Amino acid sequence: MVVPELRPWRAARPRVERIANAVRPRLARAGAAARPRITRWTRALAPHPPRSRALRTWQYTAGAATAGLALAAGVVTAAGPWDANGQRTAERDRAAALERTGGADHGRSGTTATPRPAPSAAPVLVGLDGTTSAVGIKEAPRDGKALSDVLKPLLGASALGGTRAAAVVDVATGKRLYGTDADEALTPASTTKIATAVAALSALGPDHRFTTRAALEPDTGELVLVGGGDPTLTARKNSDGWASLRTLAADTAKALAKRGVHKVTLSYDTTLYSGPALHPIGVNDNLAPVSALIADEGRTDGSSSGPAPRVSDPAKDAAARFAGFLKDAGITTTPPGPSKASTRAQTLATVSSPPLADVVERMLTNSDNDIAEALARQTALTSGQPGSFDGGAEAVSARLTKLGLPMTGASFHDGSGLDRDDRLTADLLTALLVTAGDPGRPGLRPVLTGLPVAGFTGTLADRYTDTAAGVVRAKTGTLTGVNTLAGTVVDADGRLLAFAFMASGTTDAQAAESALDRTATALAGCGCR
Repeated sequence: MVVPELRPWRAARPRVERIANAVRPRLARAGAAARPRITRWTRALAPHPPRSRALRTWQYTAGAATAGLALAAGVVTAAGPWDANGQRTAERDRAAALERTGGADHGRSGTTATPRPAPSAAPVLVGLDGTTSAVGIKEAPRDGKALSDVLKPLLGASALGGTRAAAVVDVATGKRLYGTDADEALTPASTTKIATAVAALSALGPDHRFTTRAALEPDTGELVLVGGGDPTLTARKNSDGWASLRTLAADTAKALAKRGVHKVTLSYDTTLYSGPALHPIGVNDNLAPVSALIADEGRTDGSSSGPAPRVSDPAKDAAARFAGFLKDAGITTTPPGPSKASTRAQTLATVSSPPLADVVERMLTNSDNDIAEALARQTALTSGQPGSFDGGAEAVSARLTKLGLPMTGASFHDGSGLDRDDRLTADLLTALLVTAGDPGRPGLRPVLTGLPVAGFTGTLADRYTDTAAGVVRAKTGTLTGVNTLAGTVVDADGRLLAFAFMASGTTDAQAAESALDRTATALAGCGCR
C-alpha cells in the first residue's frame, strides 16, 4: 500500500539524504550535548498518561516529518549559510576538521553591492557528498570517460579564437588532471588579480588595515590630510562598514575644537605612492589615477563598481570633500593644496579600512581595478620597493616566486590586468588557486572565497543563470580579443578542482564568454578520470 502523504518524501529523498550526510556529524555532537537535558525531560514527562492510540497513520507521518524538518532546520541554522550545492558548508566543515581559521566570506550578491565578509570563512576543499552531483548539474554517467574527451571539443570552439590554453588541477592532491598548452604565457586580463591577491595577502597578512589620518603641524597650525593608500575610503553617508571620510572629519573637528581652533590651513599628503598616477592605458572609465588619497575611487556617478567617469585628481577631490565636512562641523579651512606631513605632525584622528581579507574579496568579486592597483603598490612598499606601477609589478612577481609558484613566462606590468603586456600561464593560475586552498596557508583563503559565484555575485551575476549557477566560482578576464576564466568547481565526484581557461584572438566577447561558461559547466558535471 502506498500512503499518499509519503509521495513528497520519496521525491525529496535524494536531497534529504545529502542534507543528512552533511549534518550527521553536527547531529551527533548536538545529540551528545543534549542527552542530559533530554533525560531530564523524559523523567519529567513520565507521569503523564500516554496519548490515545487512535492516531491515524498519516498523523504519525506528519508528526514525524514535522519533527524531522524542525530538527534539520535547527541544525542547518546552527551550521551557517548554505550555497546552492552545499559548497560553503563543506568549506567550514573542512576548516573545523583541520582546526584552522580561514579567510573571509562574503554574503552579498549583485554587482553594485560591495561584499562584506565574515572574518574567518574556511577553505573550499570538498563537496558535501562525493557520491552525488552538484545541484543544477546533470550527473555524468560513470563510464570512465577521460576528462580530455569532455574538455577538448569545448575548448576547440571557434569562439575562443586562435590561441587557447587550459589546465585543471585537483586542489586536494595538487595533481594536474588536464592540460593543453598550460605552460604558454598569454595575456591574462583581469585574472591577473588572483596573482595580486595572493601576493598582497602573503606580504601584508589578511588582518592588515589601511589608515587615513588628519594631522596638525604644531608650528604652523596646518592641518594635513594624510593618504594611507586605502582604496575603499568613502565619502558617502552610508559607509557600509568601510572607512568614512565623514567620520574622519567629524572626529578631527572635535579634536580641533578642544584646542580652541576653528580655522585651519588645509593640505593633503599623497607621498606614500610614487611614479606615474595614470595607468599606461591612459584616461579610462575602468580606473582612476592611482593615488594614496582617494574617496569612492574618484567616481562621479555614485556607482560602487564597474566602469564609471572619474575625477582627474582624486586626492584634491577627496580633500575638498573633507573640507566641506569640516565646514559642516564648524571648522573653516583654506582651499586644500598638496603638502607633506612632517614627523612632528600630531595625529588628531584616523579611520581604517576593514581587514585586507575583506578588501581582497571586494576586489575579486567586482573585478575592482582601483583596489588591485592599490594592493600592488602596498605589496611593493612592504617589500621595500617604490609604491609605483613598476614597483608593484616587481614586488608581486617576487612574492609569487618566493611561494615557489611556476613563474616561467610570467610577466607583470600592473596589478589589475589592464595592461596588455601582462603574461601568465594556465599552470600559474591554477597553482595560485591550489596554494590559496592549502590548509597550511589559511591567510590566503580570501582568494577562494572572494571569487564571483556563478549566477549570483560580482562579474558572474548575469552568467550561468540556467546552467551551473552557484556551482562555478571564478575570476573573469576580458580585454579586446582576450577572454579568460579561472576558478574552482566541485565536480560530480565531490572533488574540488581548480581550472584556468585562456583564449586570445577572440572576435566576439559574448560568444567567447559563453564558450568558457559551457566548458566550466561541463567540468562541474563530469565525473571523469
